[in-house]
Amino acid sequence: MLSLLIFLFILGLLIIVHEFGHFIVAKKIGVKVEQFSLGFGPRLLKKKKGDTEYALNAIPLGGYVKFAGDNLEEYKGKPYEYFYQPPGKRFWIIFFGPLLNYCLGFLVFWLIFFAGYPTFTTKVGGVLAGYGAQEAGLQIGDKITAVDGKKVVFWEELQKIIRENKESDKVKLSVLRDNKPFTVEVRIRAKEFPDALGRGRKVSLLGITPFDEVIKVRYGFFESFFKGLNKTWELTVITCKGLFFMLTGKISFRDSVTGPLGIFNITSAAARLGVIAVLQVIAILSISLGIFNLLPLPVLDGGHIFLLGIEKIRGKTLSLKAERFVTQAGLSLIIALAAFVTYNDIMRIFGSKPR
Repeated sequence: MLSLLIFLFILGLLIIVHEFGHFIVAKKIGVKVEQFSLGFGPRLLKKKKGDTEYALNAIPLGGYVKFAGDNLEEYKGKPYEYFYQPPGKRFWIIFFGPLLNYCLGFLVFWLIFFAGYPTFTTKVGGVLAGYGAQEAGLQIGDKITAVDGKKVVFWEELQKIIRENKESDKVKLSVLRDNKPFTVEVRIRAKEFPDALGRGRKVSLLGITPFDEVIKVRYGFFESFFKGLNKTWELTVITCKGLFFMLTGKISFRDSVTGPLGIFNITSAAARLGVIAVLQVIAILSISLGIFNLLPLPVLDGGHIFLLGIEKIRGKTLSLKAERFVTQAGLSLIIALAAFVTYNDIMRIFGSKPR
């Protein structure tokens, strides 16, 4: 039950932030917002305030903001209508939804670094057979304090230095054993693992695993800000590369996408790990959602922006017939995609992966 509530909270937060981006810019520009809706299907709650009706619907898998005159059939040429606005203003109304999702992801990463997150120390919890650590005589309980003279405190620091080492096939480790320091040279061995995009990548390894010793890492307010920026940028690069590789067929679309069931699985696992893990999921999903929504596909915000670009070049809006076609094509695409990812999630979770 707790996992379901957390899932609904995360989904609701991402949707509200996204739709609020559209809503707040439209209000600022002077476009009348007729409805702000969370979810689809049967209406559970509704309340009218000013010109806007706020609604909560039964199926919490999306949301929408309804503007006055936002389709050509009902457009009457009034100054408060969506289509009355020039393409530049409509661009900002559309763009601010994904932008707020992106900003939310950054703010959550900033909060994680400032509040503190758990991480392993550099204490050795296991020594793998056939690797340099075993050959050098490292033992369970040894604590690595430096690599080639560079001080290390956290496991992630140790991993980063070893994996980025390209100059030598050995490193000099400073180690504490029973509070007695010593140094030892350890051979590095490369092994291929799938990276964040599912492609094979050679990784340098010592052949050790972390001890079950966790400490909390936190940074100052401003340092957390820059670490949050860096983390957001890293995730942006990975997401954009992933989308490009999917579109060019370099990685499997089937293995790279997930829907509500898959997200529920992810949030359930995060809920068991604690608040910081849940915050990490929120940040990753929010940034990914912001970027995905800018793809130039019908119905997505990126598709609307693409059509605005065409309108700007042509000097006039699409015809009513063309608008209907684009809307229907977009809805068909979204329904087909939703069916595919749901089926894929079911097979991934409950059965064998589809061939």
